This record gives sequence, structure tokens and C-alpha cells, in this order.
Amino acid sequence: MSATAPPAVRASGPVAPVRHRWLILAVLCLAQVIVVLDNTVLTVAIPVLTTELDATTGDVQWMINAYALVLCGLLLSAGSAADRYGRRRMLLAGLVLFGVGSLAAGLARTGGQLIAARAGMGVGGALLVTATLAVAMQVFQGADRQRAIGLWAATSALGFAAGPPVGGAILAHLPWQAVFLVNLPVVLVCLLAVRALVPESRDPRGGRPDVGGVLLSTAGLTGIVWAIIAGPDLGWGAPAVLGAAGAGIVLLAGFVLWERRIPDPMLDMDLFRHRRFVGAVSGVVLITFGATGALFLLTQHLQFIRGYTAWEAGLRMVPFALSIVVLNVAGVAAALIRRLGVPAAIAVGMVLLAAGLALITHAPGDGYPVLLAGLLVMGAGCALANPAIVEAVMSAIPAEKAGAGAGVDGTMTELGGSLGIAVLGAVLNARFGALLPAALAGAGSFPAALAAARTEDERGLVSDAFRVALETGQTVGAVAVLVGGLVAAGLIRRAERAG
Repeated sequence: MSATAPPAVRASGPVAPVRHRWLILAVLCLAQVIVVLDNTVLTVAIPVLTTELDATTGDVQWMINAYALVLCGLLLSAGSAADRYGRRRMLLAGLVLFGVGSLAAGLARTGGQLIAARAGMGVGGALLVTATLAVAMQVFQGADRQRAIGLWAATSALGFAAGPPVGGAILAHLPWQAVFLVNLPVVLVCLLAVRALVPESRDPRGGRPDVGGVLLSTAGLTGIVWAIIAGPDLGWGAPAVLGAAGAGIVLLAGFVLWERRIPDPMLDMDLFRHRRFVGAVSGVVLITFGATGALFLLTQHLQFIRGYTAWEAGLRMVPFALSIVVLNVAGVAAALIRRLGVPAAIAVGMVLLAAGLALITHAPGDGYPVLLAGLLVMGAGCALANPAIVEAVMSAIPAEKAGAGAGVDGTMTELGGSLGIAVLGAVLNARFGALLPAALAGAGSFPAALAAARTEDERGLVSDAFRVALETGQTVGAVAVLVGGLVAAGLIRRAERAG
């Protein structure tokens, strides 16, 4: 066997187990974790970026959001490219683009250069998110596949939670450029390992490139995600926000019509006739809506109410991610999913996640033990539900379309998470504004209201108003998680019985 050209496997999966498959999974998870980590790692660098790059608040916002915007807009196209042109090839391309983008970000000297570099990293990130999951679906079979999906999903949770503490640790000793340059050795290791270990696979039917589908889906998703990101700042009724959202919806409608007419669509619209697929996709959106939004509010609670810095808050949330990783590495989550079945595993997992959020939000006492207990319950729920919902999405799609399945899963995850942050953030702001004293009613945020308060009593009222508003938002998130989990489980259960 050549060290740089592993044998190809058939698109429907290898007949015999792939050699070094667990080592391959380790490489895939390492690539996935740096993609997810770069979504949150910049949150602790805002003061430094504002000072050293002379950046405005808007500049900093897009330094953070340009990455997620491009990544989400390209996920469907990236998944289709992986199926058509080879999953190993797209994995290598994603690593190269992500590495080049990281280098450009580390060398940036202006806010505009950093925003452009972050957008370039998003292109590589979209290829990596879809190709890593699609490759895992090809090299694992049976019970091993379920465990592999669990570990892949666990790395996403680890990357999300590890971003602030990792960024804080780097900034404590090194310049801000190191936040991006640290990606380069990881990318190099992954490139070498992928070339040596990962077998090539693709859809054997191939087909002509769906250029129209790529353009319509990318533009439509970008418009919708931009509107979701910009809405809280510009106002949901702002012409730019309404225009972007409306254009995105029209373009996605055009994408659906286009895909139904061409012989080789990048996404088969007949999939939406299958209850299992619809249930799984609905569950991804609803679950990530509640979970991501509630976790976003929890980080604000830790920073603004408990007084932690961003990286200290992230450090205290690490047990949440570690519990997911431990339960998946030990095989506990995969064993429970096999025992319960996918629908029940989703339902039980989301009940645990909602219960953990409720415990953190409403349990008496502000000590860390209560927070830790809630995080561990939440982690157990995610460890069970996340692999089950990914398995439900991927198993509803033919094996030769694994890249398309990964693109759908990633897109729905990003959309659900963005909506969760925007909607629950709007709930928080509305409740906070309603509870503020009349003299401070014009304050647009908690820091602004606190700064405008003239007496200690007013500051206390502002803090109490923000705490109650956070509780309201987190409660709405817990309910959304619970409802989303039960709806997804019910739809998938019905599909199994009908099938």
C-alpha cells in the first residue's frame, strides 16, 4: 500500500473494515474541532482587536461573523462537491484553504483584511465539516459507525466550549495573531495524515456539476443567515434585514424548483417526502435552536451576573463538553442508542438537556456546584441525542450521497443555532427592556444600562432585571429543546412504523 495513495473504497461503503479506521477518525475529529473552535475563539479577543486594529464595533462583529456566514452559505455546495469529486480530495482542499485563511488572518494588519481572511477560512471550514462526516460514514459500518458519529459530534461540542478558554490562554502569553497561527501546525499534521491514511470515495454516478444549484443555494442561505446575524443590531424591521431575508427565501424557493427540473441535482428534493428525513432535519433545527440559544444566554449569565471574564466563563463550561466526550469515548452513548433506538435516544437526551438547563436557571443558589450539576446533566443529554440525530439524518440518505447528507445536517445545525441566538437574544432584550426602571428605559444593553444608573439602588435594579430576563430566555430555550426533541422523536418513530 502506498503511503500517499490509499486504495479507494466503494461509495456504498467498504466490504471489509478499513485499516487504521480509528486513527482516521482521530484525524477527522482533529480537523472538525479546529473548525468549530474558530467559531468562538475570537470572543475573548474583542478588546485587543478593537485597540490594535482600530476596529469599530461593526468591524469586530464581522470579524467574528464573516466566518460563520460563509461557512453556512457553502455547506450544501461543499457536501455536493465531496460526493461528486471525491471526499478525500475535498477534505484535503478544505485543509489547504483553512490553513491559507488562518495564515492570512494571522498576517492581517487592518480590520478589512481580517474579515476577508475569516471569510476565506469559512470556505475551508465548509469543506471540512461536510467531508469529515462523509468520510466517517464511508470507513465505518454497523455499530462502529454509530460510535464514530458520536465521537465526531462530541468534538463539535468540545470545540464550541473550548474556544473562549483556549483563546484566553493564548492571549495571556502571545499576540492576538497566534489565535490563528496556532491552526497551521494542526492543519499540516492533518494534511499529512489524510494523504497517508484516508481512502478516496465518491458517488459512482457522478453527474454533471449543478452550477445553478450551487449559486442559488449559496446566495439564498447567505441572505437568510446575514439577516439573522444583522437583525438584532439593525432591527428586525430594517429594510436591509427584510430585503436580505426576502431575497434569501426567494432564492431558496428558486433552488427547490431548479433541483426538481435538472437530471443531476445536488440535493434530491424527493428526500423531503420521507418522514424519517423530515423528522430528523426538523429535530436538528429545533434542538440546536434551543440548545445553542440557551448556552449563549448562559455565557452572558456567567459574565454579566457572576462577573467572570469570557475565557473564565468558557473554562467553567468545559465540564459540559468533557462529559459529552467521555460518554462517547467510553462507548456508553452508542450502547444506549442501540438499546433504546434512535427515536427514544433523541427524546431521552433532549429531556436531560432541558432538565439541565432548567436546573441551572431555576435552582436556588449561585454556587458552582449547582452549575456543574446542570452542565453534567446537559452533557449527558447531548452525548445521547446528538449522535442519534446525526445518525437519523445520515441513515435517511443513500450512502453514495453522504456528502449531501453532511451538508444538510451542517446547514440545519448552523441555521438552528443562529436562529436560537437571535430569537432568544430578542426575548432577553425585550424582557430586560420591560423590567428596566423608567429612567433607564432607553438603554440598549445591560452594560449601557449599568453605566447610566446613577445610584447603587438603580444598579441593583438593573442587575435584577437582567437576571430575570436571562431566566426567561433560558426557560424558553429549555422548552424549545424539549419540544424539539419530542417532535423529532415522534416523527422518526412514525416513519419507522410506516416503513
